Amino acid sequence: MAEENNLNTPTSPEAPAGKDENWADMIEVRDPQNGDAPTTDDTAESKILNQEEIDSLLGYTADDNDPHTLKTGVRAILNSSMVSYERLPMLEIVFDRLVRMMATSLRNFTQDNVEVSLDSIESMRFGEYVDSLTLPTLLTVFKAEEWDNYGLMSLDSSLVYSIVDVLLGGRRGTAAMRIEGRPYTTIELNIVKDMIQLILADLSTAFDPITSVNFVYDRMETNPRFATISRLSNAVIVARLRIDMEDRGGKIDLMIPYATLEPIRELLLQMFMGERFRRDAVWENHLMEQLWETDVEVKVLLKERQINLGEIAKWQPGSFLDLDMDPHEDVSLLCGDVPLLTGSMGRKSDKIVIKVKGKAEKNG
Repeated sequence: MAEENNLNTPTSPEAPAGKDENWADMIEVRDPQNGDAPTTDDTAESKILNQEEIDSLLGYTADDNDPHTLKTGVRAILNSSMVSYERLPMLEIVFDRLVRMMATSLRNFTQDNVEVSLDSIESMRFGEYVDSLTLPTLLTVFKAEEWDNYGLMSLDSSLVYSIVDVLLGGRRGTAAMRIEGRPYTTIELNIVKDMIQLILADLSTAFDPITSVNFVYDRMETNPRFATISRLSNAVIVARLRIDMEDRGGKIDLMIPYATLEPIRELLLQMFMGERFRRDAVWENHLMEQLWETDVEVKVLLKERQINLGEIAKWQPGSFLDLDMDPHEDVSLLCGDVPLLTGSMGRKSDKIVIKVKGKAEKNG
């Protein structure tokens, strides 16, 4: 027992003098603030992202509800395929004309003081637009006959009841009464249908300076599932309009898929009305003048023959190649490999000349 106690005693007189100091150096923890390498625990903690860094990486910010906030991170990558309406400048002119014409048409239609304003023009996916609709809402599907595609018009319930109230003699200065939990009646739908056809006629007229198109009423739905006119991932453009009639009114959304506008995409890319897109008459005339003065090399093809390689190997200086050609036989004039003209060969003074007879026939 005495020997074991002596062996376990850390301060044995036989132990080397620097042994305890060596063990202390080996277990010493380095401080990263003094320039030393960080410990394993500090390295692990530095790799962990906090909530703010995770939100920044995914693209979520405090102003996420603001549509004008610039998207960053993963959300910017997901939305990179979206096309901004600002790349189609003519749409602003079209919707501005629509607002002015709708104000006049609705005043005549309702015999009331109507103000129409354009709240915003947004680009989004069709699925996002459908999810943003507040029910109940009245959805109208219309068709662009010349483009053979569809668009969607959304009227909120407050506007529907306001129009019905105005046309059926409701008092001015009082808001229309909304009845929750019941579908629209046939009378209400027919009254609103007349207003929708009026708006579609104004929309057709608004496009007249750019192209001639006729928007016609197709059907009316109250369930967004039955008003699907495009894939949920397809890009659409949404113009949000507001109609005010004193203390009454509501909102109208005009949703047009980019696929519908594709036939006139080049016209909508104009920066101003009447711009010549991808065509410049001055440049065309200049190019034509330079083409007429361009020097080209023309070759004359007398005859074509197929000759064996063995026969060519027997040729010697002074050998003759028999073309088997009549002196009055036509020859071809070529520019590169393209045949241009045909003619007959002759001689004038000491020069060989070609008399042009007509255009050459192009093979293929």
